[in-house]
Amino acid sequence: MELTKVFIEQARKNPLQIVFPESRDERIIIAASKIKEQGIANPVLIGDAEEVNEIASAQKVSLEGIKIISPLSDEAVLDKYAELYVQSRNIKTTIAKKLVKKPLSFGGMMVKAGDADGMVAGVATATASVIQVASLTIGFSEGISTPSSFFMMVLDKFQDERDKIFIFADCAVNIQPDSQQLAEIGIASGLNAKALLGIEPKIAFLSFSTKGSASHTDVDKVREAVRIAREQRPDFNIEGEIQADAAIIPRIAQKKVGESPVAGTANVLIFPDLDAGNIGYKIVQYMANATALGPILQGFAKPVNDMSRGASVDDLIGVTAITVVQAQNLSKK
Repeated sequence: MELTKVFIEQARKNPLQIVFPESRDERIIIAASKIKEQGIANPVLIGDAEEVNEIASAQKVSLEGIKIISPLSDEAVLDKYAELYVQSRNIKTTIAKKLVKKPLSFGGMMVKAGDADGMVAGVATATASVIQVASLTIGFSEGISTPSSFFMMVLDKFQDERDKIFIFADCAVNIQPDSQQLAEIGIASGLNAKALLGIEPKIAFLSFSTKGSASHTDVDKVREAVRIAREQRPDFNIEGEIQADAAIIPRIAQKKVGESPVAGTANVLIFPDLDAGNIGYKIVQYMANATALGPILQGFAKPVNDMSRGASVDDLIGVTAITVVQAQNLSKK
């Protein structure tokens, strides 16, 4: 399954405004041109127009119809963003104005203010910086106190099912999430499974223990996360703590768990820490020849996604399409 193509087609149905704050990178310029040409999104480039156009000219790409905005060009907009920033942060307006002049912060404030629908960054910025700025500008979704990430894992065949899709989380952001954070990761991942993929989430909180088969503080953490998640989202099908085999293999689930709406058929796998999540998705990606699409950020009030600094133009196009679809789904609420 070409899952990226699915998102591109969905994005084209209602291309929204996505801001790119790293316009000095030639990959951004090339990707923005292709994104506009293919009708995936309406890109907004943050930077000096002369410099951006010089890069475009050198790369022989057209930026026709693409907005280029300099954070320094409009004092009224800067004032508006600074005041909006002050409302959520206890700092002076003069300091806020200096902060929002920075391209990444300016892009985040565009999204916060509703002047853009989402943001894609990270090709020239560390992931930690993208997440920090997004946290301070865009902020978190209701009920979420920490950002996280997920991968969409597509297996050609699994248990006689073709093009099987799993959500793996968190595989890129939180090193040692506590029970509250783990619960939020599970809820956010379930919401994305439903919104992005149209699947009914069956959320398994993974552990080396299944329903009390082992005792340890790590098991207690997962068990408490399950309690919190169920309390916050009683409408979701949630199971845990549960071992990975019992989560995805029906015959093993029957032996270890018995009757369960999730065990044996889980499609959203919540890993207890970043070690497990990162190792897990890479093993499946390379040993099972699965497609790993991500990491996609989640937990923010509006869509923002981080790119690897080694990202290709095609990577940028794909993640932009996902960002558009995230924003489309948000607008339906």
